[in-house]
Amino acid sequence: MPKKKILTITRKMPIAVENLAKKSFDIRINPTDNLYTQNELIKKSKDSDALLVCSNDKLDETTINALSSSIKIIACYTAGHENVDGIAARNRGIVVTNSPDSVTNPTAEIAMLLMLGAARRGAEADKLVRSGKWSGWHTEFMIGQSLIGKKLGIFGMGRIGKAVAIRAKIFGLEIHYHNRKKLSSSEEDGAIYHATSDSLLKNSDILSLHCALTEDTRGFLSKQRIDLLPKGAIVINTSRGEVIDDNALIEALKSGHVASAGLDVFNKEPKLDKRYSDLVNTFLLPHIGSATREGRDGMGFQAIDNLLTFFKGENPPNQVN
Repeated sequence: MPKKKILTITRKMPIAVENLAKKSFDIRINPTDNLYTQNELIKKSKDSDALLVCSNDKLDETTINALSSSIKIIACYTAGHENVDGIAARNRGIVVTNSPDSVTNPTAEIAMLLMLGAARRGAEADKLVRSGKWSGWHTEFMIGQSLIGKKLGIFGMGRIGKAVAIRAKIFGLEIHYHNRKKLSSSEEDGAIYHATSDSLLKNSDILSLHCALTEDTRGFLSKQRIDLLPKGAIVINTSRGEVIDDNALIEALKSGHVASAGLDVFNKEPKLDKRYSDLVNTFLLPHIGSATREGRDGMGFQAIDNLLTFFKGENPPNQVN
């Protein structure tokens, strides 16, 4: 019987994922679930054949170059893979994969929750009820915005963007989008394409960010771009916190140019810029876009499938470098 490949897993996994990994690999799993430092990751993975890493594991060029020469593949447990230097990995002959499929529906659901929560003052209403200060009903009580008839601008019409569009249409939103490439008519399903992001912003009563984090999208939502949004727009982010210029968005929320924001991701998370939580017109979640049983198990299953395919001598289905 061939010797099992050694797989280092940097965080505790869902039990179903761990059990599946044990069937095919000799696994070394982080027993404490504390984030490894880069030096710890290098030491713990010594003589491994593969790594299974999470989004907060930072594998920059220095770390990649210090990994054991036995490591041939890094499987990301997440859809995002900007935490792994894919070019440095490729230069060392290391394949990098991601796990995009299972995050699609859970994240699209969270985007809709953020939309509704931001538009209908969900956080403010919840806080009022819990405070015991709810004094009753009147005609101007907790007035928010309705979604129906609004223009939803989707920045990044990939898997998640398309899933959001499907759900948003049911709520009566008119779908607009900007993408690197225009979709086919069947994929658009009535959505309106904008060749530039500026055009999209000008037509977005609600802006929902679904782009990957790259050097081009880092700080995308700047003051100049926020100023292009219609007054009273709503901003939704389930992509990466670094896509937003926090100072610019917070100023727009204070001025009322942006009516409200629904955010599931943040710069330097889990450290939150307190200015967001001090505002009444924010609806904030702790990066739970993929946090369903089906989502988290599926992410692990896909990561393991990539590993198994690679060690069969085939190209893994989700290679990203």
